[in-house]
Amino acid sequence: MKYAIAAAGLVLSAASPALADRAPTPEETEKIGAALKAAGYVSWEEIELDDDGPFWEIDDARKSDGSRWDLKLRPTTLGIHKAERED
Repeated sequence: MKYAIAAAGLVLSAASPALADRAPTPEETEKIGAALKAAGYVSWEEIELDDDGPFWEIDDARKSDGSRWDLKLRPTTLGIHKAERED
């Protein structure tokens, strides 16, 4: 009986799709970059769609004054949902 329960658990976990962050497509990258520039950012590091939100997460976005920010953008409007300044 223990083996049947363990086997059923393995089957169910294998059947569940794994949610993982993903990188933007080239088209999404272009749109996100335009939104970031319009908001005053001049460069940024990693961009990924966080499936927990979902929000676009941008690491180390930099403004022209040198300040660095971690951002979350709304996936449909690309408006800033959250901005945290990095020290």
